[in-house]
Amino acid sequence: MRRPAAAAMVVVGALALAGCGGSDSGPAELSVGSAYMPQPVSDMAAGFLTITNDGGSADRLTSVSSDVAGQVTVHETVDGAMQELEALDIPAHGSLVLESGGNHLMFEQLKRKPKQGQKVSVELRFAESDPLTVEIPVKPATYTPKTGH
Repeated sequence: MRRPAAAAMVVVGALALAGCGGSDSGPAELSVGSAYMPQPVSDMAAGFLTITNDGGSADRLTSVSSDVAGQVTVHETVDGAMQELEALDIPAHGSLVLESGGNHLMFEQLKRKPKQGQKVSVELRFAESDPLTVEIPVKPATYTPKTGH
């Protein structure tokens, strides 16, 4: 009678451990790179960057703010036309790339026009993760990065 009970306990223990181990669904681990803003030539400006998620859970970029703009919105470009989005997904173990001709930030109602060589402070807010503050360097209006965005 003891052997079946012991065997049952081993099976239950193994199943419990299997449920705990091997899961790669830790929190999102976000970092920002390749950020830049072409020097604005009007009362609007674009911003580009890459948000990398090294964590096991996806997240979403939900809003952006900056002290240089009345508002900062997230846009996508489809067939050459921009449209505002409410949020953008950041996949687990992946990246969200904001690039010229694709998804990007729009700085609207500029309070001042940042000049080449200056930096613009931006706060990125997410559905799950804590906000990130990023200093975005202002590049020449015609700047094209070597990395493709």
